Amino acid sequence: MRMIAATLFSLGLFVGGATAAEQVAVKGADPMSRFEHVRAVAPALEMYEQKFLVGDLWKRAGLSPRDRGVVTIAALIARNQTVELPRYLALALDNGVKPAEISEIITHLAFYTGWANAMNAIPAARDVFQSRNIGDDQLSPASGPHLPLDEAVEKQRATRVGEQFGQITPSLVQYTTDALFRDLWLRPGLTPRDRSLVTVSALISTGQVAQITYHLNRAMDNGLTQQEAGEVLGHLAFYAGWPNAFSAAPVVKDVIEKRPR
Repeated sequence: MRMIAATLFSLGLFVGGATAAEQVAVKGADPMSRFEHVRAVAPALEMYEQKFLVGDLWKRAGLSPRDRGVVTIAALIARNQTVELPRYLALALDNGVKPAEISEIITHLAFYTGWANAMNAIPAARDVFQSRNIGDDQLSPASGPHLPLDEAVEKQRATRVGEQFGQITPSLVQYTTDALFRDLWLRPGLTPRDRSLVTVSALISTGQVAQITYHLNRAMDNGLTQQEAGEVLGHLAFYAGWPNAFSAAPVVKDVIEKRPR
């Protein structure tokens, strides 16, 4: 019951006042609830949010509330939509995403959606962290021990990419190996499954369908289930738009159908 109440409060269902995340976002604005603000401009939008997002989407069993928080944060950062970010960062924390994991999500997305998008997420995360007294001791260190590397798999990947693109863009091939697959993907601040979930969510959210096949297969190798992959698409329809979700749907379907059963 407490978890449901916390979730509804973070989503703004309790209209008596702004949530902690909203207070961070508006800093001293009037005490009207978020829903009242939306209703004053777009009553139908407020109705749809209450009916489908609060009333259904976040309650669906196919993806945990924690994972929905991860997916939503990834989508907002990938699309550089920081207005809603404080509210969903707070909700993610309420649903069990750790501060260190949020820090890693932002860092990871610098590589997969661009440095500026990650930097634009920093002020929102900083304010939410400060409002909850989250300090450096709760964040992942800049460097340290890495997860073990599957040398055979990485050698196969690096060889394939080198043969395809090494003559055209050696810098891209080098950084992909050195920065991404021999460093970023081995950071222990996110599990491999969660790192894949963040990547796939960002790719879908930005319409990067050409990269989905590789990363969705990697995600499912890392533990993402078929049901969860399908729920990610349904969730992102609301946060990245129906065209992006449906553009990714055939690719996701193809990956699932071709995987060993």
